[in-house]
Amino acid sequence: MTKFGSDLATARRKRGLTVISVAERMGVSKNTYLRAEKGDPGVGLGVYAMALFVLGFGDPLRSLIDVSRDDVGLLLDEERLPKRVRMKKARVHSERAAVRKAI
Repeated sequence: MTKFGSDLATARRKRGLTVISVAERMGVSKNTYLRAEKGDPGVGLGVYAMALFVLGFGDPLRSLIDVSRDDVGLLLDEERLPKRVRMKKARVHSERAAVRKAI
């Protein structure tokens, strides 16, 4: 978190923004924003997300948890697939009856 906070401070300075102006745009106190720049783990995730948004990074958290990009989750889903699929007995009988009627 310390590096993340440091990166926030660097991004803010590159944009020529003051701590107070960023904090005001985020709707948080100056002290809360400074704690975020220090990487304080007690600062809520929403504060970090809002800082990224205010600094022009859009919404990177959305893509961070995008399930279509979750390689581990996709592999786990694939592992859980059955090797083969069988029809249940009651369904087999009704499907056979439907085939007989069609013939």
